[in-house]
Amino acid sequence: MPDSDAQIHAALDGRKSSAEKEKIVRRLPPESGLDAIGVRMKEVFDTAKEWTDLDLAGVQGLLSSRWYEMRMVGVSILDFKARQRGLGDDARRPLYEIYLDNHEFINVWDLVDRAAPRVIGWYLLDKSRQPLFDLARSDRAIERRTAITASFWLIRQGDLDDPLKLAELLLDDSSELVAKPVGTALREVGKIDQQRLLDFLAIHRDRMSRPTLRLATYLLP
Repeated sequence: MPDSDAQIHAALDGRKSSAEKEKIVRRLPPESGLDAIGVRMKEVFDTAKEWTDLDLAGVQGLLSSRWYEMRMVGVSILDFKARQRGLGDDARRPLYEIYLDNHEFINVWDLVDRAAPRVIGWYLLDKSRQPLFDLARSDRAIERRTAITASFWLIRQGDLDDPLKLAELLLDDSSELVAKPVGTALREVGKIDQQRLLDFLAIHRDRMSRPTLRLATYLLP
């Protein structure tokens, strides 16, 4: 184990509790192959913030760890790096690439949600969105989740066209991993332009699953 991995694991180990471990283990998908140390999310994020300057080789080691919290530290470091002011493409592209190159390890919904908007969405803000559409057509639901969750950043910047196209593409998705963030994306579109959401609902309402529709219309009168 590299020194950084050992130090981060030791920091997390000092913040663990058996009760928290039980809660985390219960919600981890069995197919994830992950175990839990037992650390509250706030303390995981605090640990990640302390290690924001870790190099990307060190982050890659975290992402491939068998410990859920170590992976969460890894994606959180990517997110904290992506938030840094004045970051250009030369600095953003490696964050984007390490996320996609290690997607097999970003295999739980909250690992995706922690980093996809700023690490993937922000990088693609001024670029072709084809990578998002490629992810949206993936056989893996977790990759399809990355596609729609990354679009949250586009929506936040008022860029609604591609997020709506992604939502339409994923409306028939049978996975809850995808259906819920599609609804969330539509709800966020409605915050920017309620009429665009209403127009979308008028056309596609009958195709939408109940979780998607409930989330999409949550803020509507």
